[in-house]
Amino acid sequence: MWRKLASYGLGALAAFVAWALRMALNDWFPPGFPYLTFFPAVVITAYLAGLRPAILCAVLSGTAAWYFFIPPFGSFDISFPTSVALAFFAFVVAVDIFFIDGMQRALRLLEEERARYAALAESRDLLYRELHHRVSNNLQVVGGLLRLQSAGITDGGARRALAEAAERVGLIAKIQRELHNAVGDPAPFRAFAEVVLTEASEAAGARISLTIEGGEAAVHPDQATPVTLVMLECFNNALEHGFGEGAGGRIRVDLDQTLPVHVLSVRDNGRGPPQEFDHAASESLGLRIVRAMAKQLDGKFAVVREEGWTVCTLSYPAKAH
Repeated sequence: MWRKLASYGLGALAAFVAWALRMALNDWFPPGFPYLTFFPAVVITAYLAGLRPAILCAVLSGTAAWYFFIPPFGSFDISFPTSVALAFFAFVVAVDIFFIDGMQRALRLLEEERARYAALAESRDLLYRELHHRVSNNLQVVGGLLRLQSAGITDGGARRALAEAAERVGLIAKIQRELHNAVGDPAPFRAFAEVVLTEASEAAGARISLTIEGGEAAVHPDQATPVTLVMLECFNNALEHGFGEGAGGRIRVDLDQTLPVHVLSVRDNGRGPPQEFDHAASESLGLRIVRAMAKQLDGKFAVVREEGWTVCTLSYPAKAH
């Protein structure tokens, strides 16, 4: 209520100030300019106070100009020239008010749309984070069930198989949890890899020097999980077979995303595989997972020995985000 009264007061005040200014400058103006100070008053009122206060300002301004500045002065005489002058004033201020009020309405609608879209975006991010949180929790539950099941099995081979399956499910849960940052945006691969590999190294009690290069951009969501699984399998193989328990060494991880075919390489300076080793024929669960992930990515996986380094390479065609 008070805000509405204030807006009408602004319209009346603007008309009064315009009249006072026109009176003060009356001797300086040539005949035929009765509305010169009133037009800005109407425009300012329309911009600051809105439609109805601007109409009030226009009515008061037109009345003041008619009485004080249109001959015969000091009267409301109606003649043809006076009618034309008043009609001209009414037309100009009507156009000004129409366009300014329309602009103000458009700006208000734009602000409302921005607020609505901001609320929708916040709701989407909350739902997105909740989805990833629930998926990760469900995977951890599956891994826990597999571990419970393995504890009740007497056959050593079956127990190891279930334990390895539980470990892989837990790994996928960790990937799901770490792949996205706090606001739900895909995390850069390098930052994500550093967290995951550091945790894996600490869990294994390894004394290694870890270097991560490349991977400044996020991996496509469809490719993130298989690429990360391949990286972790190669990393864990280096810890287990390249260095052994408690041994130290160097591991370098690089993801080159500059070409249409991305290349992930994991290299270590450990003792390396036996000379007759063929990764394509190996039946170990880790390498079978790696081969399956490479096939899922339509990529290629290779293991070579170069100048004292064991180099595991995954190349796969990039996908546009």
